Amino acid sequence: MRQPSSPGLLKNGDVIPSSYANSTVLTYKEPVGPPSETPFSAIALAKLALKAGIPSSLIHVIPTKDRKASLELATNPLVRKISFTGSTAVGKMLTKLASETMKKVSMELGGNAPFVVFEDADLDQAVDAALICKLRASGQTCVSSFKCANRLYVHKQVLEAFAEKLAAKVQALKLGRGIDDGTTQGPLVNAAAVAKVKAHIADALAKGGQLWTGGQAPSHLSGFFFEPTIITGTTPDMDVATDETFGPLAAIFPFESEEDVVTQANASEYGLAGYFFSQNVSRIFRVARQLECGMIGVNTGMISAAETPFGGTKESGVGREGSRYGLSEYQNIKSVTIGNLR
Repeated sequence: MRQPSSPGLLKNGDVIPSSYANSTVLTYKEPVGPPSETPFSAIALAKLALKAGIPSSLIHVIPTKDRKASLELATNPLVRKISFTGSTAVGKMLTKLASETMKKVSMELGGNAPFVVFEDADLDQAVDAALICKLRASGQTCVSSFKCANRLYVHKQVLEAFAEKLAAKVQALKLGRGIDDGTTQGPLVNAAAVAKVKAHIADALAKGGQLWTGGQAPSHLSGFFFEPTIITGTTPDMDVATDETFGPLAAIFPFESEEDVVTQANASEYGLAGYFFSQNVSRIFRVARQLECGMIGVNTGMISAAETPFGGTKESGVGREGSRYGLSEYQNIKSVTIGNLR
């Protein structure tokens, strides 16, 4: 079950390991979540898989909004494994349903990734990573190499310089249709996504945040476009601190000490990914141990590859995709003891 932000992602995280484990894959669009809005890429890839020689019995794409289909797939004893990418609420519901027949589950759910810039960081490196981690796919990335960062924590000593560099990069981005030359930023997935970005911005500004750039829908484009936005002076009581925006809003939080920022970074029910930038080796290993998340990028925004495990902790889910750990999610351990043979 996949998410709308990467509709064509029949990835090594589930299809390939399941195939190695000799299992049939149902690529299913969850009816109570947004994945039903983007089924066509998955269908196209399934057709390519068949053309490449993969047996027709191996992959099935079911783009449906029928809740009965959802219930059947989650509870039918013939289905032994569910891999889901989407909201925490739907993930919890599926896990409860799967427990009735003791199915194995892999859940890649919500995130609220912290992105920390210490005072000794290479600012140009951090800005380039923030641009991708925060604004790639207009801030709607939850998979692939760059997991979308939601909270940017920058040390007070370098906050002004970081914000200036990031704003300059953001203002050079071009909103538009993907087929137009020079376009770097596309639209959001629907009107609800735009409304959420607007609500987070309004809440932050009402509570004392400062708008550096963006903050509105472009007048020259129709549809679900929204300008990449930077807000500084954000505080823990703002909605953006606790709720994943999943849109082009870079909220920058100031901090003064390592202990302070680790506490703020961990003050979330989610634990999918985290990033931090520092040149201090002792700090790197210390903070990496302390951050409560399944994946960490140090001086880089690239945190996943086919050979590395992808997944989170806390309410960001259970299980792993990719690597040998991802394969084990589709296997069961069997012990065979043979006595004396004659």
